[in-house]
Amino acid sequence: MLSIINIGGDSVGSGNYWNFSTGNRVHMEKAGVLPGDKSERYYKVHPLAILVAAPVLGLMYAAFLPFIGIAMSVSVLFKKLFGGLAESAYRGAAFSWQPSEAYLAGKRHSLMRGGRQREEKRE
Repeated sequence: MLSIINIGGDSVGSGNYWNFSTGNRVHMEKAGVLPGDKSERYYKVHPLAILVAAPVLGLMYAAFLPFIGIAMSVSVLFKKLFGGLAESAYRGAAFSWQPSEAYLAGKRHSLMRGGRQREEKRE
């Protein structure tokens, strides 16, 4: 069966097998077993295809790099200009109760007692 993607330990035919995550290239003169374990993936790609793809990918990177810089600058600008507005809107919309907190010491009850003591002192 013809497959482009092979896993380490697979029996494969002759050819060039590339592991793009490590940059390792395995050249098989004849049928054999690929090195590595099941986590390593090898792609059967002709070396000329890699030589053609490398400049094309570099050109795409160089072409889109200015757009990436513009997008990052706009993002930083919007966060600086409207970050405070968004934070205040969040504070107004969010409630202060948090489900993970438990006031087992009786925070609310102690506040009520303090309020009663203040009223008793006034009398």
